[in-house]
Amino acid sequence: MPKSTSQSADMLALDNQLCFALYSASLAMTKTYKPLLDKLGLTYPQYLAMLVLWQQDNVLVKTIGEQLFLDSGTLTPLLKRLEASSLIVRTRDDADERQMRITLTREGRALKKKAQDIPRMALSASGQPQAALGNLRAQLSVIRDDLIRANS
Repeated sequence: MPKSTSQSADMLALDNQLCFALYSASLAMTKTYKPLLDKLGLTYPQYLAMLVLWQQDNVLVKTIGEQLFLDSGTLTPLLKRLEASSLIVRTRDDADERQMRITLTREGRALKKKAQDIPRMALSASGQPQAALGNLRAQLSVIRDDLIRANS
């Protein structure tokens, strides 16, 4: 049974799009982080890279890219800017010179302490209970993983 024209039009309504809800929420979240990260001299993508490095230092660019779902073409300029800010050092990997290894500098490690309250402040701005945000994060991770599988 074919859908009516009004049902088809409703499917194309902007407010009915999951992709738009995710996109606009992401924009709002990034806007919330911006003044917090400006104090650290980081952009949001740089902050994400630093989160990876604060969790595990001395890793390959490939490892950072896998965790952030970014290719090396996107990641390399970002890492070069972090290096220019003296937060990381990029060196050729001893085992495979084609690979770049990323290591935090003393300044990069010290920045972690300054960033400690950022997640709490950003999530507090949402006005949502922590448990609800944890559930939402878990659901979004499942959706992301399913979409990656579907597009592989």
